[in-house]
Amino acid sequence: MTTKSAAAATLATAHGYPRQGRGRELKKAIEGYWKGAVTAEVLLATAADLRRGNWQQLADSGIEEVPTGDFSLYDHVLDTTVAVGAIPPRHRAAVDADPLDGYFAMARGNQDVAPLEMTKWFDTNYHYLVPELGPDTAFAANPAKAVAELKEALALGHGARPVLVGPVSYLLLAKPAPGVAPDFQPITLLDRLLPVYAELLAALRAAGAEWVQLDEPALVQDRTPAELNSAARAYRELGAPTERPKLLVASYFDRLGDALAVLAKAPVEGLALDFTGPAAANLADLAAVGGLPGKRLVAGVIDGRNIWINDLGASLATLATLLGLADRVDVAPSCSLLHVPIDATLERDIDPQIARWLAFAKQKATETALLARALREGTGAITAELAANRADLASRATSPITRDPAVRARTAAVTPGDARRAQPYPVRAAAQRARLALPLLPTTTIGSFPQTTELRVARADLTAGRIDAAAYRERMEAEVREVVAYQEKTGLDVLVHGEPERNDMVQYFAEQLTGYLATRHGWVQSYGTRYVRPPVLAGDISRPQPMTVDWFRYAQDLTDRPVKGMLTGPVTMLAWSFVRDDQPLAETARQVALALRDEVADLEAAGAAVVQVDEPALRETLPLRAAGRPAYLDWATEAFRLATSGVRADTQVHTHMCYAEFGAIMTAIDELDADVISLEATRSHMEVAGELASAGYPREVGPGVWDIHSPRVPSTEEAVELLRAGLAAIPAERLWVNPDCGLKTRGWPETRASLESLVAAARRLRAELAG
Repeated sequence: MTTKSAAAATLATAHGYPRQGRGRELKKAIEGYWKGAVTAEVLLATAADLRRGNWQQLADSGIEEVPTGDFSLYDHVLDTTVAVGAIPPRHRAAVDADPLDGYFAMARGNQDVAPLEMTKWFDTNYHYLVPELGPDTAFAANPAKAVAELKEALALGHGARPVLVGPVSYLLLAKPAPGVAPDFQPITLLDRLLPVYAELLAALRAAGAEWVQLDEPALVQDRTPAELNSAARAYRELGAPTERPKLLVASYFDRLGDALAVLAKAPVEGLALDFTGPAAANLADLAAVGGLPGKRLVAGVIDGRNIWINDLGASLATLATLLGLADRVDVAPSCSLLHVPIDATLERDIDPQIARWLAFAKQKATETALLARALREGTGAITAELAANRADLASRATSPITRDPAVRARTAAVTPGDARRAQPYPVRAAAQRARLALPLLPTTTIGSFPQTTELRVARADLTAGRIDAAAYRERMEAEVREVVAYQEKTGLDVLVHGEPERNDMVQYFAEQLTGYLATRHGWVQSYGTRYVRPPVLAGDISRPQPMTVDWFRYAQDLTDRPVKGMLTGPVTMLAWSFVRDDQPLAETARQVALALRDEVADLEAAGAAVVQVDEPALRETLPLRAAGRPAYLDWATEAFRLATSGVRADTQVHTHMCYAEFGAIMTAIDELDADVISLEATRSHMEVAGELASAGYPREVGPGVWDIHSPRVPSTEEAVELLRAGLAAIPAERLWVNPDCGLKTRGWPETRASLESLVAAARRLRAELAG
């Protein structure tokens, strides 16, 4: 048992903080730089101001040890790629010519070079840039960014701890570079990488770092004995030198499992563990391995991924147990606060009762400091705060906002038959081909078209009262007319209305469903300069009235070609929202699915022959450990089928997924029973087509042939090459031609050029197949 004097050393700390600034100043500066309107000097000065502001916000909240190195112009994994010198050969010239432009070339590509692949950061909606490694990769330490930011914080008087992606996770997150054998294992480069990490650590120590945090979240996933041995070897080697900073190895998002014993025995001075959600199992696991005698424990007892207030009493109980399991216990959120908005007090339009239940990054920092104070001084030091917290928790538990008896009765009445199509796929396919009469290799887009400045201004004008609803509707209808006419002229086969009226694919629906609430300033980074405002799921879900039918009907009346009805699926509605933590996710998903089922029925009644229900988040929400996956996939696929299974045989159901590793969910993709699925495939070089073929996927597929997250315009030849790779795995009768994702972030010039390449590629291959 530790002594009270050991507890008195408790600090409040954090793993990371939102990067964007209260007014998304970073986004504006970076995009201005890309357009040539902002100089590099102004961009870097803006970034420095935001870093300083973040540290001061944390310090003002009571955080005594701030993180450095977590701030990024695009992505922290890409920053690690730069720090270890793993620049892909195709980007080397650009990086050598101008490091900043080369950095952005790796992130988003340019007309001369393709970017790195992008995928989801574990089970979050944050995207990272995937390192590309091979047997010939040569690493070289580049500590400039890490050292400079540490020195900035120290010069300002902050206690600071640099944060780096750890070497094991970096390699486990990497993929074989293009041209490298697909079975190459980047983890085999560990012995080559470790000396580079040792150089980085030495440079940080020389710059004044007492502690350095190495993040190893990949170790919370199921790992082989060989991978665990690699982790043990990595930290034996990094922990051996005497002239180095103290090492804090951090994990988050789930329990460490077998890796906990490995890290507990390693010659490092501390561990940072998550004790929230499924990671709460770390508490018992830590006791089972005998605790961390002589080591520092940074206890993540505040959920860093959701926006509900912490149960301070419960967290104090956890911390009291942990005090007996480590030499020193510090308090932190469970992970970087990158995943939550900045400040709940900015939300002045939220019901005051609900506002009491919310904690964004700034509030979570305050909660962290309160808990650390209670450990140092005793709970009597925060008596008033504990009483207020208990009252707020009770307010939420008893509020009628959270429960709707009619919704609960409807979900309870669902039967297994409600989540199954009445006809098998072959019957449906024949009926759909007869109704739609589409050509071979039909072309379509994923849904959205460019969200132009004019559209955003119109939306802002409506919100501010400068125009009325009728004027706004007129402006949106004009955009729909332009989008439909363009698609007809270009030769697309299945059209969309372009979604000009939608601010976001989740928020748009959340604003029309009961139980959800939207924020004004709750921005969270998704990737690069793309920020979203996840709505808050506060109560039971229902649909008061149709949400998309009028827009579908308006677009379909403009053309004889089929127009897709466009909806966001139930799992994505949860994954890209801040979900309830007071009931199982499966229950919430069923509520959302039933609301969408009503919308699908209304679209079909309005004449929709094609309805697309997007589920890009199905893979990202997959539990990190295999043991939790069957139950998740059961309710997730059931929710999709519940939303879509009420339609006739000749109504074609599409779904869409993007920017994830799909191999782990091939069976679930089949279980969705969608007639057509479109998937990201460009950056991963059409590998998903082979995965689907190997899994025996029997339905129609649209693997993307245009990477819409890059400004590059693909040539017709590039699209043809990708389609040939697709055709090698999927018969032409089941292959669609489409972009990787929606087009809202692209401009009209590149959209026109890229879609014309896409259509031309489809036509060329149709002619070849017909000949």
